[in-house]
Amino acid sequence: MGRTVTIIPGDGIGPEVMAATLRVLRAAGIALDQDRQLAGLAAIEAARDPLPAATLDAIRRHGVALKGPLTTPVGTGFRSVNVALRQELDLYANIRPAQTIVPGRYDDIDLVLIRENTEGLYVGVEHYIGLGGDRRAAAESVMIVTRYAAERIVRYAFEYAVRERRRKVTLVHKANILKLTQGLFLDVGREIAHDYAGRVAFDEHIIDATAMRLVLDPGYFDVLVTENMFGDILSDEIAGLIGGLGFAAAANVGTDVAIFEAVHGSAPDIAGTGRANPTALILAACLMLDHLDERAVAGRIRGAIHAAHGAVTTSDRGGTATTEQLADAVVAALDAAG
Repeated sequence: MGRTVTIIPGDGIGPEVMAATLRVLRAAGIALDQDRQLAGLAAIEAARDPLPAATLDAIRRHGVALKGPLTTPVGTGFRSVNVALRQELDLYANIRPAQTIVPGRYDDIDLVLIRENTEGLYVGVEHYIGLGGDRRAAAESVMIVTRYAAERIVRYAFEYAVRERRRKVTLVHKANILKLTQGLFLDVGREIAHDYAGRVAFDEHIIDATAMRLVLDPGYFDVLVTENMFGDILSDEIAGLIGGLGFAAAANVGTDVAIFEAVHGSAPDIAGTGRANPTALILAACLMLDHLDERAVAGRIRGAIHAAHGAVTTSDRGGTATTEQLADAVVAALDAAG
């Protein structure tokens, strides 16, 4: 492929699912030039920094990274490594597709959630308010929504819909209560929708109504665009529609850099047991291949994933197939497809 990619194996089950993913890529004929870097707990142990400058420099230099799940230590003062990556590299768009792989409660899910990745409550602007001698009598957190960020994420969602030939963009909000912050987000969405009239349909939904309708009638939606926290919550709900976080992949995209990852955590309780489902990270690698204009290979791998889950069942679905056995099944399906 002739492209160097920053590889961050991650913590917990990260190295296991990364090894399985890289094996599948090799079987599909993608031989990545790898620049391996550390982040999370592994970086703290090696460099006393959960996000070393060397890792950020490598990602900026190569422009593309494939990342395993990272752990942020609890109660140590370190902020979320994932949030820090998005803010340091201005990865403003979080794209989380969800498609049915294993038929279950729903057999035909095909949704994409596009989430603003840098603002909202996740900027971490918060403080305690002291009253009557109690310095922590109350706490306050500030939601920040700028027109600039709202415009670029909504326009990204519409451009994505045009490029991927999707039918509709739904803007999700809470402007009925948060009239200024969410009102601004909604106003921007309505303005930009006019530029795509006749090409992409547009509608708007309040967040709580969206959550309910996703369960009752997920086929109503196509592409959803949201602010940061609402997108975080809804994307996990959408993952539940397709079998759980073991099938949920994400792209974090900025102007010059993109990082691809599994949505699930590092699951330290099963690390080293071989029970982790590597599907989410393999799907993240497919998103990376799409980004690198290797769409045909990405399509082959996705087809092989569907075939593999028809042949074996991983533990998160109540089966006994190991990480390695799922990778074996994907590789075998690739070989069978030729």
